[in-house]
Amino acid sequence: MKRYFKKVSRPEETSSSTKNNVDSESSKKDELEAILDNLPSDPARRKRILDYDPNIRDQVRRRYLLKGPCQPRNHEFPQTLLSGTKRRFVPSWFDEHLEWLEYSIENDAVFCLCCYLFKPHHGDQGGGDKFTCKGFSNWKNKKGLQDHVGGLGSVHNQALLNCQALMNQKQHLESVISRQLESSKNNYYTLLNASIDCVLFLLRQGLAFRGHDESEFSNNRGNFLELLEFLAEHNDSVKAVSFENAPRNLQLTSPVIQKDIINAAAVETLNAIMFDMGDAPFSILVDEARDHSVKEQMAVVLRYVDNKGQVIERFVGIQHVKSTDARSLKLAIDELFSRNGLSISNLRGQGYDGASNMQGEFNGLKALILKENDCAFYVHCFAHQLQLALIALAKNHVLVASFFFLVTRVVNIVGASCKRRDLLREQQQNEVMEALHNDELLSGRGLNQETTVKRPGDTRWGSHYGTLLSIISMFSSTIKVIEMIIEDGTYPDQRGEGNLLLAQMQSFDFIFCLFLMRQVLGVTNDLSQALQKNDQDIVNAMDLVKACKQQLQTMREDECEWDNFLDKVYSFCGKHGIRIPNMDDVFVAQGKSQRRAEKITNLHHYRVEVFYTVIDRQLSDLNDRFNEVNSELLVCVASLSPDNLFSAFDKQKLLRLAKFYPRDFSERDVLSLEDKLDIYLNEMRSNSEFSQLKGIGSLAKKLVETRKHKTHASVYKLLTLALVLPVATASVERVFSAMNIVKNPLRNRMGDQWMNDSLLVYIEKDIFNSIGNDAIMQRFQNMRTRRGQLPSRS
Repeated sequence: MKRYFKKVSRPEETSSSTKNNVDSESSKKDELEAILDNLPSDPARRKRILDYDPNIRDQVRRRYLLKGPCQPRNHEFPQTLLSGTKRRFVPSWFDEHLEWLEYSIENDAVFCLCCYLFKPHHGDQGGGDKFTCKGFSNWKNKKGLQDHVGGLGSVHNQALLNCQALMNQKQHLESVISRQLESSKNNYYTLLNASIDCVLFLLRQGLAFRGHDESEFSNNRGNFLELLEFLAEHNDSVKAVSFENAPRNLQLTSPVIQKDIINAAAVETLNAIMFDMGDAPFSILVDEARDHSVKEQMAVVLRYVDNKGQVIERFVGIQHVKSTDARSLKLAIDELFSRNGLSISNLRGQGYDGASNMQGEFNGLKALILKENDCAFYVHCFAHQLQLALIALAKNHVLVASFFFLVTRVVNIVGASCKRRDLLREQQQNEVMEALHNDELLSGRGLNQETTVKRPGDTRWGSHYGTLLSIISMFSSTIKVIEMIIEDGTYPDQRGEGNLLLAQMQSFDFIFCLFLMRQVLGVTNDLSQALQKNDQDIVNAMDLVKACKQQLQTMREDECEWDNFLDKVYSFCGKHGIRIPNMDDVFVAQGKSQRRAEKITNLHHYRVEVFYTVIDRQLSDLNDRFNEVNSELLVCVASLSPDNLFSAFDKQKLLRLAKFYPRDFSERDVLSLEDKLDIYLNEMRSNSEFSQLKGIGSLAKKLVETRKHKTHASVYKLLTLALVLPVATASVERVFSAMNIVKNPLRNRMGDQWMNDSLLVYIEKDIFNSIGNDAIMQRFQNMRTRRGQLPSRS
């Protein structure tokens, strides 16, 4: 019977088959996106275009044409011995063959993008495989490039015409069939513009796009569709061309369309950043962190000086790395550089944390980059070094370690439940009201706000300073909450812990350490906050470190500092009824034999064994961690400072600084600089506009404002090289904070490319806001063949 009758599928079988087809289509789309997102930029690393599936070749070609030919103009092109003469590739050749000429850093050879994409196999015609597979590197024969182009009917020119035809959507079959009228094009423009507006709004706010149920009858179809519907309800021109009024195959609301618009916006933003940076030398800041889908992500920030003399730090991408070893990170950085037309030869600084895979002397990322470019100087993140110094103090001093352990226990027990937090707020509110009634506090807008005990962070010791301040300001309220826990606690363990904490908090030792660490962390907190600034320069950072050390040294040596500190401790203890020991009595150490112990007074113990020891250890840790401040490079950089009428100016140190950068200053340039420095110094000291400057950052901006950066071009180059030296990786850490907003637990399935594009736009809002919808629209249109066509704009 089966020979004569076709088997009828059951409904559940049909449903299952449909579901499998949908899953298969989705899988193919994801696979295609992965291929397109990971196309190698270096021509030597590409596989043949014929090796791609025939169904995706045009999309691969279009993606390469959108990226443009690989032209690393800032690369230091190596010299090759040809016929007894050293020759190399000349960057100006890019301008002569702008549309097709590509250079491979890996092979030191040039290729033809158009022939790679469309050249047929016709033997050696058009240069054979020389410009598509092997590469052309006969630098003494520039005529070989023109020979490759050939006449009007050459293979190269036919490939070039095919490239232009691929990007000209008016010639595509879909466009010819549609025969759109001008009104249809205007409707398409209106709908696309509305979709872009919705996408851009969600990108700026870091919001999700999709909804759990996007069907027509859903109450919440997701942010994108709901926002587009809201826009249509309040704009008649949008309503007339959207949803049910738009063609079913041209709604511009699918996830693919959303991702294409996001990618177009991200590419335009990145291009604007690269245009702003131009050919300027730059530094790289790199760090890794895990996202909510437990993927290791590497974030990259570039630091450079713009044409106004302003230090700029820009996020340029985040990339998933399967391994965090130095070689994997280096390959990821090379790919990012190649993708954006950057050259490692223009790199002048590296900024990382202290992990071994980053700063390893032999196999770390720092070492791998220095092997290729000895001018890419490494600076260990100042903020990270400060963090390590504070951690060392907390770990190595027993009394300080015990104190912070106790502080953590106090914060945990007081903030363990909503009920206890409410009790704390209520107690604090009552005390504030009483103090206001007794005229002990000032009232006014923004004063006496509701607060609670701040929880310290595990990785940021600056947050401990805020915790100590909150304990001091809410000490009475905290004590009363702990007393309530002792009286009304549900479990004996809670009451017992509360009793121990209460006894320790109301001891003189706790108050002494509370005020001591508040003062020490207060000094380092100012330094920590200053290091977080994006435009912080290395000279000012070194001055801040020195000022921090000097302040700690003053605390130790100045008799008045000790007296004032002790008065604050006594005053606080008296206010809260805490017993103050007699400083002339013999100190009794708990848990130690009194017969063998050295007889010392309480004053000696608290002043010498605690106060002096803590400060000395903190100073020692700061000196050990910030040893780079004394390095020859940074000492020479300090001579550029304009403070106090250029009092730090040292001609020999500046000449030595120039020798650190042989790629920027030849021996002849150094000799010329020696004559120019005296002229520069005399003009700076005689010009009133430069007399009040503070920091090399302000000097660079003033030179640009007064057009002196062209008169003293060599000195300005030294300034820019000093300014691009990284200070801290705070910008990279802010990227990870933004990543936790954009890729939150509810969006943990977000793809790597989508996350990268969303983060780039979300973080660099100032650049993104300067890009018009038309630019995004045009790039979106060129990404793939579209059913709709944009109207001609004059």
